[in-house]
Amino acid sequence: MTVKEILDKTRITFSFEFFPPKTEQGWDNLFHSIADLMPLKPSWVSVTYGAGGSTRDRTHDLIMRIKKETDLTAVAHLTCVGSSREEIADIVDRYVENNILNILALGGDPPKDATLKPAQDGFRYATELVEFIKSRHSQICIGVAGFPEGHPATPNRLLEIEYLKAKVDAGADYIITQLFFDNRDFYDFCERCRLSGIDSPIIAGIMPVLTKKGMYRMVDLAAGVRLPARLLKLVSRADSDDYVAKAGVHWASEQVRDLLDNDVRGIHFYTLNKSPATIQIYESLGVRTSEQFLL
Repeated sequence: MTVKEILDKTRITFSFEFFPPKTEQGWDNLFHSIADLMPLKPSWVSVTYGAGGSTRDRTHDLIMRIKKETDLTAVAHLTCVGSSREEIADIVDRYVENNILNILALGGDPPKDATLKPAQDGFRYATELVEFIKSRHSQICIGVAGFPEGHPATPNRLLEIEYLKAKVDAGADYIITQLFFDNRDFYDFCERCRLSGIDSPIIAGIMPVLTKKGMYRMVDLAAGVRLPARLLKLVSRADSDDYVAKAGVHWASEQVRDLLDNDVRGIHFYTLNKSPATIQIYESLGVRTSEQFLL
């Protein structure tokens, strides 16, 4: 099933994001987490793609293992940085051959290895990637990224929304946002999208703060993300990572509660391959499974 079909029959979706582990122990831990999360019956799950395509094969392996060992709908992330058109075509064709019809199309982070040069005949922008995928396999459902607090590479917020609309016009079916901690930023982003003529479903990206060290790393990875002073005060009162996690889950739960009360189209949990925080958020909201929101 495609994400578009799921969105068409679900009032509010709940989805999870995983990343490909680097070690055998990491794979075991991830599938223990997936087993823990399965009872929540997520609408779909997605698998990330490393900078410059650095986890390309592991992304594919994880997608295929999820498909073979679970009944979950899987979405494969795909970036265009550092890949040629032929490489992108091969990846997309392989997914279609294996009946993987959901892709999150991203511009991607530039490779950290300075010796790796961008492909001469590759794509510079996600819009080009969306167009290419749709022209090659029109049945593929494509998601794209949105940035409630602004794209770090596009300080002009008017242009930012124009670029997002270009991705939608190129064939994107839905939008998943980068993580954020103040729902006012998300609501403002949604309103600006609607004013620009974007009527695609917008899924809110949520990641709870679990450790102080992780909070700083989170901000480094998600450039431009703002940490509200109230959240910083909450975390500063915690004198151990255990209590930081409790505070972070409480904050994220309140975010999701408010989003649900305001008819958000979906929630996408950045799980960091762990299950407890997501399970706790579900429980705090009185949600047993995502199927509660089927139309």
